[in-house]
Amino acid sequence: MRILAIETSCDDTSAAVINGSYKLLSNITLSQNVHEVFGGIVPELASREHIRGILPVVDTALKEAECELSAIDAVAVAVNPGLIGSLLVGVSFAKGLAASLNKPLIAVNHIMGHVFANFIEHPAVEFPFISLIVSGGHTELVLFRSVTDFQVLGRTVDDAAGEAFDKIGKLLGFSYPGGPEIDASAKKGKNNKIDFPRPMLHQDNFDFSFSGLKTAASLYRKKHDIDQESNEIHDFCASFQTAIVEVLFKKTIRALKSHSVNRLLLAGGVAANSQLREVFTRYAQKNDVNIFIPSIQFCTDNAAMIGAAAIMKYKDKNFTDLHLNPSPKKGIRRI
Repeated sequence: MRILAIETSCDDTSAAVINGSYKLLSNITLSQNVHEVFGGIVPELASREHIRGILPVVDTALKEAECELSAIDAVAVAVNPGLIGSLLVGVSFAKGLAASLNKPLIAVNHIMGHVFANFIEHPAVEFPFISLIVSGGHTELVLFRSVTDFQVLGRTVDDAAGEAFDKIGKLLGFSYPGGPEIDASAKKGKNNKIDFPRPMLHQDNFDFSFSGLKTAASLYRKKHDIDQESNEIHDFCASFQTAIVEVLFKKTIRALKSHSVNRLLLAGGVAANSQLREVFTRYAQKNDVNIFIPSIQFCTDNAAMIGAAAIMKYKDKNFTDLHLNPSPKKGIRRI
């Protein structure tokens, strides 16, 4: 069984071919560089770039997989959440391809894709597990009892962790996205030099909030005139990053204990953060927790994760029809 997967939820045009054992045969991603001058994604530009790139990206993915189009058993596509114009390009292309080949069409939730990116390198992951999904647009804690039986334990009530990283990175003059540059700078600083707030850390729930922390960091930066030339830049980045990681870590560990689960999957772009990976890995080694973290290449948006999330749906014959429409609705959800 071979699935051709397509991902166009934001600014990366990606296509992959994956088989039923989670073996990745190809994974091609074309990143858009037209947004850098704006310091963020411009939706209309993203849509146009997807239109230009989707055909050559799919063609390259098939060639790298040494797979004829006729040998594809299904077409999978990210349908939500994301930028509606970007999603529309991928969904329209996938629908047309599935119809022309008379092959099943599989709709995949983008956030579910991030979770199942772990299965590419760890196909034997067992249920139940808890997943912490952290990206530019989403921060969620989800308990999975099976692929169809899952419960959102908590999510951000305002800004996502990745958004906070990127906005502060922009204020510091870092290139977009700012998260990786904050991570690099933080390695040279002291983690608790600045006492930034830990929002909602002690509330009796698993929800998150990062808008207040973002505001506190913004005000501190302005008051102390911090930029890339400042002596305090590394301590600032280290303290800001530590505040985010501490909240994510403590709430996630509390969820594991509360639900008596010893398997944890990290997912999303912020799962590439070195401090986040280190803190969770160290805890897991000392406390008999089975932790799964995707390689850096599978943390960011890619079609391989869409294909991975489609495998169980294919085996269950959970297909969709050609009336499928994309949706910008946030969060993990059943389709």
